[in-house]
Amino acid sequence: MELAHSLLLNEEAYNQLGEFQKAEFIFEWLQFLEKLLPADIRENQKKLVEQLTSLLNNSPGPPTRRLLAKNLAVLYSTGDTFSVYQTIDKCNELIRSKDDSPSYLPTKLAAVVCLGYLYKKLGRILGNSFTDTVGNVLKAMKNAESQGRYEIMLSLQNILNGLGAAAIPCHRDIYKAARSCLTDRSMAVRCAAAKCLLELQNEAVFMWSTDLDSVVTLCFKSFEGSNYDVRLAVSKLLGTILARALTSKQITGKTCNEKFSLEDVMELLGTGFLRGSCGFLRASGDMLKGTSSVSRDVRVGVTQAYVVFVSTLGAQWLERSFSAFLSHILDLVSQSHPKAVQSAVDAIGCRRCVSFILRATVGGLLGEKAQIAAAKEICQAIWKLKKVVDAAISDGNLETKINTTDVTASQHVLVCALQELGSLIHGLGTTAAPLLQDSSTGVLEAVISVIVHPSISVRLTAAWCLRCIAVALPSYVSLLLDRCIERLSALKSCPEAVTGYSFAVAALLGAVKHCPLGIPHGKGKVIMTVAEDLLCSASQNSRISLQRMQAGWLLIAALMTLGPAVVQHHLPRILLLWKCIFPSSSKDLETEKTRGDAFTWQVTLEGRAGALCAIKSFVSHCAGLLTDEVVQRLLPPLPSAVDLLTQLSSIYKSYGNSLKTPSTVYRQKLYELLAVLPPKAYEGDFSAVLKELVTDLTVTDSQIDASAFLLPSLCHENDLLLLGPLLQETDHRFIEEQLLLGNNITGGSLEYDPYSIYEKFAKGDSVPKPLPPALSVISAASRLFGVMFSHITESHRLQVLEQLLNSIKQTKGSRQQIVQLHIVSAFSTSLKRLANCKGSLGSEEVRRSALMLVMGALESNNPLLRCAAAECLARLAQVVSDSAFTAGLAQVSFDKLKSARDVVSRTGHSLALGCLYRYLGGISSTQHLNACVGILYTLSQDSTSPDVQAWALHSLSLIVDLAGPLYHVHVEPTLSLVLMLLLSVPPAYAEVHQSLGRCLNALITTLGPELQGIHTAVSALRTSCLLGCAVMQDNPDCLVQAQAISCLQQLHMFAPRHVNLSNLVSCLCMNLCSSYLLLRRAVVACLRQLVQREAAEVSEYAVALVKESKEDFTPVLSSQPLFLADVNIREIGLEGALLGLLDKELDPRLCQDIKETLTHMLTSMAVEKLSFWLKLCKDVLAASADTTQEEETTKGDDVSVLTSDSDDRFHPFRNPRWSTRVFAAECVCKIISQCEKAGSAHFDITLAQERKQRDSRDDFLVLHLADLIRMAFMAATDHSDQLRLSGLQMLQIIVRKFAAVPEPEFPGHVILEQYQANVGAALRPAFAPETPPDVTAKACQVCSAWMASGVVSDLNDLRRVHQLLVSSLLKVQAGKEAQNEQYNESTSTMEVLAVLKAWAEVYIVAVEKQKNQSDTHKHSLKIVNSSEESYRDVTFSASGLLDLVQADLGTLSKLWLAALQDFALLTLPPEYASQLPAEGGTFYTAETIENARPHYYNSWALILYATALWLTSTGFLIVDPDEGVTNLSRPVTPTTMCQDSSTRPLVKSPEDVNTDRFHLILGISVEFLCSPGSDAAMENIIACLHALQALFDVPWPRSKIGGDQLGVELLNVLHRLILTRESPDIQLAALEVVRLILFAAQEHVKEKRRSAEEKETLPEFGEGKDTGGLVPGKSLVFATLELCVCILVRQLPQLNPKLTCSPAVPPGKHLLLSEDGSRLVAAALVILSDVPAICSPEGSVSVLPTILYLIIGVLKETAVKLRDGQLPLTVAASLQALKGLLSSPMARAEKSQNAWTDLLRSALVTVLDCWDQVDGLLQELDEISLLTAITVFVMSTSPEVTTVECLQKRCIEKFKTTLDSKDPLVQCKCYQLLHSIFQHPNKTVSYPYIHSLAPSIVGKLQETEKAKPENAAELQVIQEGIKVVTALTAAAEEQHRAHLVACILPILISFLLDENALVSATISAKNLHEFALQTLMQIGPQYSSVFKKLMASSPTMKGRLESAIKGNQESIKVKTTKHAKNPGKSSSIQLKTNFL
Repeated sequence: MELAHSLLLNEEAYNQLGEFQKAEFIFEWLQFLEKLLPADIRENQKKLVEQLTSLLNNSPGPPTRRLLAKNLAVLYSTGDTFSVYQTIDKCNELIRSKDDSPSYLPTKLAAVVCLGYLYKKLGRILGNSFTDTVGNVLKAMKNAESQGRYEIMLSLQNILNGLGAAAIPCHRDIYKAARSCLTDRSMAVRCAAAKCLLELQNEAVFMWSTDLDSVVTLCFKSFEGSNYDVRLAVSKLLGTILARALTSKQITGKTCNEKFSLEDVMELLGTGFLRGSCGFLRASGDMLKGTSSVSRDVRVGVTQAYVVFVSTLGAQWLERSFSAFLSHILDLVSQSHPKAVQSAVDAIGCRRCVSFILRATVGGLLGEKAQIAAAKEICQAIWKLKKVVDAAISDGNLETKINTTDVTASQHVLVCALQELGSLIHGLGTTAAPLLQDSSTGVLEAVISVIVHPSISVRLTAAWCLRCIAVALPSYVSLLLDRCIERLSALKSCPEAVTGYSFAVAALLGAVKHCPLGIPHGKGKVIMTVAEDLLCSASQNSRISLQRMQAGWLLIAALMTLGPAVVQHHLPRILLLWKCIFPSSSKDLETEKTRGDAFTWQVTLEGRAGALCAIKSFVSHCAGLLTDEVVQRLLPPLPSAVDLLTQLSSIYKSYGNSLKTPSTVYRQKLYELLAVLPPKAYEGDFSAVLKELVTDLTVTDSQIDASAFLLPSLCHENDLLLLGPLLQETDHRFIEEQLLLGNNITGGSLEYDPYSIYEKFAKGDSVPKPLPPALSVISAASRLFGVMFSHITESHRLQVLEQLLNSIKQTKGSRQQIVQLHIVSAFSTSLKRLANCKGSLGSEEVRRSALMLVMGALESNNPLLRCAAAECLARLAQVVSDSAFTAGLAQVSFDKLKSARDVVSRTGHSLALGCLYRYLGGISSTQHLNACVGILYTLSQDSTSPDVQAWALHSLSLIVDLAGPLYHVHVEPTLSLVLMLLLSVPPAYAEVHQSLGRCLNALITTLGPELQGIHTAVSALRTSCLLGCAVMQDNPDCLVQAQAISCLQQLHMFAPRHVNLSNLVSCLCMNLCSSYLLLRRAVVACLRQLVQREAAEVSEYAVALVKESKEDFTPVLSSQPLFLADVNIREIGLEGALLGLLDKELDPRLCQDIKETLTHMLTSMAVEKLSFWLKLCKDVLAASADTTQEEETTKGDDVSVLTSDSDDRFHPFRNPRWSTRVFAAECVCKIISQCEKAGSAHFDITLAQERKQRDSRDDFLVLHLADLIRMAFMAATDHSDQLRLSGLQMLQIIVRKFAAVPEPEFPGHVILEQYQANVGAALRPAFAPETPPDVTAKACQVCSAWMASGVVSDLNDLRRVHQLLVSSLLKVQAGKEAQNEQYNESTSTMEVLAVLKAWAEVYIVAVEKQKNQSDTHKHSLKIVNSSEESYRDVTFSASGLLDLVQADLGTLSKLWLAALQDFALLTLPPEYASQLPAEGGTFYTAETIENARPHYYNSWALILYATALWLTSTGFLIVDPDEGVTNLSRPVTPTTMCQDSSTRPLVKSPEDVNTDRFHLILGISVEFLCSPGSDAAMENIIACLHALQALFDVPWPRSKIGGDQLGVELLNVLHRLILTRESPDIQLAALEVVRLILFAAQEHVKEKRRSAEEKETLPEFGEGKDTGGLVPGKSLVFATLELCVCILVRQLPQLNPKLTCSPAVPPGKHLLLSEDGSRLVAAALVILSDVPAICSPEGSVSVLPTILYLIIGVLKETAVKLRDGQLPLTVAASLQALKGLLSSPMARAEKSQNAWTDLLRSALVTVLDCWDQVDGLLQELDEISLLTAITVFVMSTSPEVTTVECLQKRCIEKFKTTLDSKDPLVQCKCYQLLHSIFQHPNKTVSYPYIHSLAPSIVGKLQETEKAKPENAAELQVIQEGIKVVTALTAAAEEQHRAHLVACILPILISFLLDENALVSATISAKNLHEFALQTLMQIGPQYSSVFKKLMASSPTMKGRLESAIKGNQESIKVKTTKHAKNPGKSSSIQLKTNFL
């Protein structure tokens, strides 16, 4: 194939190939040429033209001829056109040729195609040659066969396209030819003709003026017998022409004077809808009097044309003309055309079409504002019709049965109007609120007024419409329910009102599960009462007994959908009613039979069917209540119900036809109930029920072909693709469904089964469509048969199967097929059940019967039945699962396929082979596979029958897919076969191409990742796959293009480098708005995959493509024109185009894919293209804001709708739907989180501005803050509740992320401060009384976030938001009585808890801030230069915030405690349920306990923390005076816990109250921390730990836990928490709690010791008593140690002695801990050093070794030098801990002193050994830390520890070596340590050190006289040395002092400089000079005698000193004040405070 990649055809390579390879080679070359062609080809043009024209004679296949023609056309358009006429002549010659043989046909067709493309590309350049060409082509058409006609039509379309207006002379001829083709018998030709005429009408004025009537009639004729593609193409033509006729301005004088009005055009369409394709006159009345019924294809076609017509005129036209349009559309089903609606079947069909037109136009084109206007119009229409009905009813006498024409006439119009109104409001969601509040329209009144319409279908649709309103606006559910129940009770005697209002109530109950906020619990009780009342009063008045019976059971059935929580309260009454409706014994049934008449039987059957339905609803919706006991109570009436079933036929015979429907409905409901009950429950009735089932399935008088309903669910979804587009999902599925069915059935409608009104439906707004009872009973029977067949015995199975076989034999013709269909569907269902439960079928005979049953159907004429039978056969093999049986099945099919010649058996058996593979890869022996593949190869090349080819190829694709690796040997031949067929099968056979696509897809999957290989064989396979994809992409059929896209998607997954991404993306963009749903789905699914890897590339290619190919890029416009993708992509990129598509698209799966695609693009690109993404989201959100805000802007000017067209460019999104806006708001939140990951510059304005200045392309989120706030504001104040929630969420995120960003221009302020007005304005509406609770709850979160963020420091500004929270708090205080009656009680729980949580958060932050401030205050007092103002400002804000909360704290604390008490009750295990208060808690009711739980789980943690803080702040001391008797309207303190009022003491003592509160908080915390679920939020755990910290921060609770076992339990809980949670925050918080518990224990021990000392009894206190033993589980010390070891070993595994030997830890290697790790280790060490304090002396001896080991271990492992000489945190902590430990009183207590001394000596040895262990690693070790440790030992322990000679010696040794260190820092630290040792009060300790080390120090100082310091570090060393010596002098005994002073003075004086030297000296020298002078000034006076003596003896010294003193007298004064704090000192002080 590589040889094909050249500019000229490589003829040498070409001639060596075989016939088939040649075709491939040519196609590959043409493809390559197409990519090259725009290049300069002048010198090769002649040769190329020769090669290309010679190919015409090689009979090229369809794809090749198209590509050849394209290349020729491009060749001439870019090169010279001199030889083009020769080429055209050649083509014409080929067309004229008399050769009619099939082999010559491809050449002729190629010539036709070439002409088309040449004229399309070159157009008018070709001058007048076109008349001859067109004449020639039209002449050829006269005797062309269908392929020829097809190609000629497409070529003419191209010629017209190229020539434009120049072709006018030929228009009439072309028009005549196309007319005949439009009604051609070949569907492909009809499509082509429609495309040709569509092109023609661009220039041919006569088509939409003089000849309009005949064009329209012609289109109607074309719809007759058409398929889906024809209907799409012709409806597009018809709609476009009519739109043109309406809008054209240029009708010339000659043709026609009148202009078509909207009425004329609509009437033309209406004629087709009502009369079909009969000829007609353009007169108003006569045409409607015909009698023939309209064929469905025509009606469906015309329906689509209506939609195209409106879409072409556009949304704004529809807004302007909606009123006229609506009245015309509704008129189609009105009484003025009685023919259209004379039969129920026709009426249902027409209603569907009208609904479709309204949905597609009003729902698909209009924005929300226009939709609201449309809804008002529809409402007006309903009112008008209502008046007509009222008039008709009031005229006639009410007693006479109302049957006036007007009433029945209006019913269909009303049904359509109500359905559209319901769908509109459902789509608008809460944005429809203004519409319903508008009293002038009266939407609710209108709908409710027709609930009592005489027609049942109107009553049902009105109820459905109410349901849609309720789902859209949940706040109306309760209101509507109350209203309907009230009317129902009031109008109990009117039959219409009883049924109408009961339908409405049932529909509203069905809506409740779609409303998350629910309805008040009490409503269930009211409805139950009404239902009981209706049932009990049914027998009182025979006129309405039927309606009451039906209504009562309907209400009970609908009530079940509210779920177990509501139903359990009414269950006993329901079961009683159920028991009473059936006779209790068979005897009673007999007496019933003798007594009744037709009417009573009708009432009885209706009632019992209702009861069955109610129980089925109970089983489906309340499975949780189905305990064994309940099931036992359900069973008794069943035998009686089955008895009645068996008697039905005799009852029906006795009482005639009036019982036909009720008895069918009864059967259906009983079957449906039995199918959901466990089969064990009715085992005894199996045989009776089965007998009835078999009768129902084989009943011969059924003339209805129900295959379209029964079978699709039983076929595999992939096999249904074989049966054409009708079974696939399309945009027109809603109306196309009618065409699937036989003539006497149109599909479902609500009036067939009123019980479906409360069920849940797949698509939210589409009306349920239950089938007529005659059909429903069959589908129910087949389902039940499936259940029962798997539960009966084998002999019984055989009997049943034989009975079924006989019944098939006894029927003939179409009836036989219907029986067969029922039986196959039932049997297939049973096999499905058997396979699922792994059951077996039975013996040989059963298998044989089953096989005969299926084989018969496999050769049925109905393709759907064949498909189901093949699936059934495979399931049979799966159930039998015996390889011999399966092989036998396959053999039967092999034999049949070899012998049979008819299409039916060949298709059926070939599919059976594929299906067998689907369920049993087990038959994959290679010879079996070879046989299968061989036969299917042969069949797929049978060009006489495209059907056989399609089925065989489909089957082959299944085998390829399922045979797995075994298929590899066949891949190459199969791929060749697929390619050969792709290149040769005519495009008209789309089904063959679709099957080929599936084959190619399966082959690519089989090859999988191997496609990446580089072998020649793999490369050839890959090229073939790509070639196949290219052929399919060029196919005119959209579904084949969809296949091509999914094949390329697979290839891209396995071999991404080999797929040309830019071509693929261009193909995807072209089809983004195709009119085929499946193609759009394929496009988006492919995009979704591409953007996961290469989002940026895909986005760039899309934009580049639009810019490049402006003229080519006309995307396939949809029949619902979504939008022109190119305009959008050019302006707003692919992302914007996808957002636009998301807004217009109605298919949920596609919308989901688009969202995922956009999310992937956002995650990978939002940060780079930040402005672009934010603008996109802003455009979408602002589009909605314009609609709400433009009322204010355009006050006076009445702008025409059309003027807004001009700014369409600036606004890419016109009125997006609320769901799109919600998605945009979610995108903004995702963008913020992406930016957070990207870096801090996005949240730091100074940094962002700097970087932006450096590189203007950089973009940062913080620069767009104004936009973010505006978007959040727009969303949060919208009409749509969903959007408000998203907007508030966005606002919360913005506040959290930007709260701390400072405003660079105003220091001390933050950037968000300027937006406080916006935030306040966004929040205020959410607290309005009518706002739904979920929005208010969300707003509370934002309020607390805003107040807590500290953005606003001014109290007055804060008050705005604070006021909102205060208002909510008042609402909470009002209590249960003031609850909202609209929603479920649990919503008020949600709102209350949200308010309390918000307050809690604010309080927590206020307390924390105040705490931080008091810390900073203490700190700032030390710092002199802190600015006073800033400090004052800060304290004010924090204490201000606290003051704000303080005002309400009294109330809040009670409410918080009450909420915590509720939560504590709700967390009790189920077995304590009986102890819960019967009336519920403070904030929840007992009935809604389950719904309330999640709200408590959501908010308890912060409330707990706040309560703990509040209790701490009062120190547990204040108890409310009215604690016992609260003045709130409900009990809100834990004092009331689990006590009834009689036993409650009036007032508890403060101690008891406090203890209760303490245990409440502790209990909740421990319960939660014991087992926080893996999903428990981090915040909750941390809040809980903080609460415990706060609790133990004050003495009283500590006293409770200090000496109690509670402490140990709590430590164990914390230990487990630390083990299971890795988060450092959690672990640190837990350690803090541990520290406090330990502190509590210390206090306890101290207190005990103190009181013992007073009493003078001295038992041992503390753990370990007098034995020193610690009991694990009981011991606090043990628990503490365990926990600390856990922390330390996890951070420093080397500490574990077991690990140190293992190879996992390399010895001696130091690990640097993370910052968090260091903090954890430090915290653990602090705790460790406190442990001995709670031990007895003996106990302390037990734990000391462990503690020392750990502290010194940490020191040893982490004492590493850091660059800046800083001590690592862990080292500082371990030294601190060591100091704490060594100074413990236990070291000196008499009982433990000796042991401690020994242990401490050992510890010191360990520290000393640290030096020796490290050999080569000395450089890492930090000597300073170890020296400090030694110093700590020396200073803090009793002298006997360190004065042992050997130890002392080693210590001194260490100091010596360190003093000699080269590092000045080390020397400096060493001096400081010695300084402290020398000053040790105990001389035995300090003297040895002084003796050994002082001489060398003095010696070192003397050396420095010569070498002056060069830098600050050296200077500091000298200064420290001098300090040590001066300290020594002070400490020396009197007699030695003079000697020391004499040493030190010369050194000091040598550092002084004279005036001249001082000027030029270095800084260090100057500083040294000053320091020396200062020291001299201090020493001089102290030792004046020595001083004077020395001065006298050395005049030079004296001179130096005097000059220095004189020279610097002034400066010395200044400097002495400065040097009071000299730099050297601060560090030594710090060390002292730290460790020594």
